[in-house]
Amino acid sequence: MQFMNWFRDWRTVATRWRRLGVIALGAMALTACGGGGVGGASPAGSGGVASPTACTSACGGALVTLTDAPGDFLSYIVTVDSLTLTRSDGTVVQTLPVKTTVDFAQLVNLSEIVSAAQIPDGNYVSASMTLDYSGATIVVDNGNGGVTIAPDQIIDGQTSQPLVAPNSTMTLNLSLPSNQPLVITEGTVANLALDFNLAASNAITPSATSPTTVTVNPVLSGSLVPDATKQIRVRGGLVSVNAGAGTYLVAVHPFEDDNSTDSGQTTVTTTASTTFTINGVNTVGAAGLAQLAALPAGTTTAAFGTLDQTTMTFTATNVLAGTSVVGSGGDGVQGSVLARNGNTLTIANGDTLSSQGSEDMHYVSQLTATIGTGTSVSALGQNGALSIQDISVGQRVELTGTLATDSSGNTTLDATAGTAVLLPTRIVGTLSGAVSNGVATVALQAIDGQAPATFDFAGTGTTSAQDAVATAYTVAIPQSLSTSSLAAGAPVGFVGMVAPFGNAPPDFDAATIVDFANTAAQLHLEWPDPGQTMPFATLTNAQLSIAPSMLAAADEFELSIGPEAVPAASLSAGINLTPDLGAASPVYLIVTENADTEQETSYSTFNDFVTALTQALNGSATVSSVSAEGGFDAATGTMTVSRMVVHFQ
Repeated sequence: MQFMNWFRDWRTVATRWRRLGVIALGAMALTACGGGGVGGASPAGSGGVASPTACTSACGGALVTLTDAPGDFLSYIVTVDSLTLTRSDGTVVQTLPVKTTVDFAQLVNLSEIVSAAQIPDGNYVSASMTLDYSGATIVVDNGNGGVTIAPDQIIDGQTSQPLVAPNSTMTLNLSLPSNQPLVITEGTVANLALDFNLAASNAITPSATSPTTVTVNPVLSGSLVPDATKQIRVRGGLVSVNAGAGTYLVAVHPFEDDNSTDSGQTTVTTTASTTFTINGVNTVGAAGLAQLAALPAGTTTAAFGTLDQTTMTFTATNVLAGTSVVGSGGDGVQGSVLARNGNTLTIANGDTLSSQGSEDMHYVSQLTATIGTGTSVSALGQNGALSIQDISVGQRVELTGTLATDSSGNTTLDATAGTAVLLPTRIVGTLSGAVSNGVATVALQAIDGQAPATFDFAGTGTTSAQDAVATAYTVAIPQSLSTSSLAAGAPVGFVGMVAPFGNAPPDFDAATIVDFANTAAQLHLEWPDPGQTMPFATLTNAQLSIAPSMLAAADEFELSIGPEAVPAASLSAGINLTPDLGAASPVYLIVTENADTEQETSYSTFNDFVTALTQALNGSATVSSVSAEGGFDAATGTMTVSRMVVHFQ
């Protein structure tokens, strides 16, 4: 196996499965879905349209969160026009009452609560999300600053036409089996997880002689398990504070939206260790909650924390309020610190947001930010006093301040009287040797998806001789994390915070180890037109297999375990795909694309999936691609799949 610097080799990959986005509509009363559900055109419905606030009869809750995973885009800014549920009587409930702009590329280590709506009781049989690409900003990661896709090169995969006005919207749909709907009852919170697979939905076609294109073919599948591995953010206007209970109520305004119409209300629970950054001032626990209570109703807040799936209780580790929230009465940016010279930061691959709100979100490849002693610093998931010295090279950060343009036309941010929030940072590399005294040495391959060569580590060490070095980057690992499975020469990843500026070594403080030995493999095969009428050598309820000749016939092949690539030539007996019988909520999807429509059928049992697949392979239908996710055994060439998509052309 070769270790693949995947962000440099992007030109060989048209579509990656790695970017797995999750939309989770929270709750408690749904049994697992066996069999299939059909998704296609948006359901028209005969029962009319209901907004969350129009619920006047018996209602239940639907908590909606949205997240994404790292992958091939530095920016993927689109507008979410709507997110709806359709009841069995045709009633369509809009859970997102206002349009909001989202950068899916920024939702890497975070989930966002999009809605906490109360909706009418009933059996809901489908869900739909509509995206508008008319103002989209899509930047493909090429390992060298990125390639911005021209608007007329963002292509609708169904019509082969550019996604520009007036034909700029696409709707992602999923219909549930009629005998197993999403059941919403009074006094409960319903739970349905939808997967928006951004990699499988976007084919990147780079060329040395013509513009790079991104072809969009939306893929939406469903499961019952929301992503609980990341911190969750809930953003919105302050409604009230209950100091005795240690809670406050927020009217949800997701992402950077501050429209007067909220997406329902939810309660945020705080603890004695919850940190508060309010109008640039840091406090902790009850003192912070008291300061929050003194703010006027409607003040913008953003809480970061965790959601208890059993009690549906959201508990905050960090709370921002007032001008400390990006876009609330001020400007801001989120990105990675590329270099630091004194109190001047170079921020790379960031989204800027002015006080005008989400409609004024822009991607910038680089900007200069100035910090000072008046900059209030906090870190997600941490408490205690922090200063601007904690902001170092490689750190992912969210800054608030004042945006401007200098005489050369470059974007700047003055954060000297603003705030800085340190965000979880992800590094990937090869372990250089055994872990010694709680410190690992890593040959870096990426920091938050960017090539380490783009970072200037000058000033990171206690002396210049101890500045961080990409080929020997040192990571402090707490005793609570086991390193027994880490092996020299193997790929490894860490999530945590960069060490304070001028304090290295170690260069990085890990909070989580990503052991790629236990990471699910990602498979993607794509055949040239017109596709394959029978890509599977074996097709049974226990196994699908793809022969070596069929692997060789694919014009796109990728099998990877984290950053480690498995070449097709090493699969001398082909590849076997077997069901993961222990998966909590497996998803198997058949996508059928016709001239101007796309139909999706989702299955949660391998048996039903294979039965439907056998019927679809009728000798004339052709398969254009296969994507799968699961454990991989290199010795036998067997992949135990928990997710799989077969795309018919």
